[in-house]
Amino acid sequence: MEDAEDALQEALLKAWTGLPKFEGRGSIRSWLYTIASRTALDLASRRPKRVLPLDSIPTEGPDGRRVSPSEATWLGPFPAEQLGLGDGLASPEARYELRESVELAFIAAIQHLAPRQRAVLLLRDVMGFSAQEAAEALGMTVVAANSALERARAAVAQRCPEPSQQSTLRSVGDSRVRELVTRYSDALERADMEGMLALLVEDASWAMPPEPQWYFGREAIAGFLADGPFQVQWRHLETRANGQIAVGCFLWNQDRQVFSAAVLDVLTLRGARIAAITAFLDGTIFPRFGLPLELSL
Repeated sequence: MEDAEDALQEALLKAWTGLPKFEGRGSIRSWLYTIASRTALDLASRRPKRVLPLDSIPTEGPDGRRVSPSEATWLGPFPAEQLGLGDGLASPEARYELRESVELAFIAAIQHLAPRQRAVLLLRDVMGFSAQEAAEALGMTVVAANSALERARAAVAQRCPEPSQQSTLRSVGDSRVRELVTRYSDALERADMEGMLALLVEDASWAMPPEPQWYFGREAIAGFLADGPFQVQWRHLETRANGQIAVGCFLWNQDRQVFSAAVLDVLTLRGARIAAITAFLDGTIFPRFGLPLELSL
């Protein structure tokens, strides 16, 4: 999210200073997207790609614990609900719903694309630009843009699972989703191992960016929970992040006698069960997701 904010600020500054030179030969929309796209490309060339722990090449321990490279730069959660995206497509030409385009799996997948491939994919399949518009925005020929798009689509298809979380949430239904979140929160608060494991698929994962270690499989997760989260007191509030179910986790602060913001758990579902928990260890981000920094008893 910080990268996006930096790119936005830089693009707005360029647009403001360049406005007197805008001659109106094209639409203001295309002109602004050209500035934003090229600014983002410049930023991407100067910064390392961001990944999720599960997307790295880890070392494996005998207990199911896996350790990712410590120098990796992690993705962060995104408060997509604040954007007012709605449930429709950006345009009839867009392949992905806007909410799908901020899901963790999709964002992780596009990190593996070359910068121009990523830009073409987002302009064409998320924003719904025509081939001509995308090519002009990126300073490419239409042939080159179409070629980059095909390579990008093939790469994302290999890494991005189907169905999307949006499709899964619709198929599960609101009432069952609420029940799942309630059971997940209750299991953590009551240190209910049986209840927690019943919510997980067999090959579930639990990662905790920025910590490099993560856990694969219910047995490994059970060991982690028994030694860590189940040893302390929690309270939870539901929210959304990256268009997915998320839970704000508040840890008991004995000195202040309150529950303090600690971890944002983003849940990835497979059917009506949890396939992945990505627990972002940064309580300071809670207000971005409509959550308080403290809960009283």
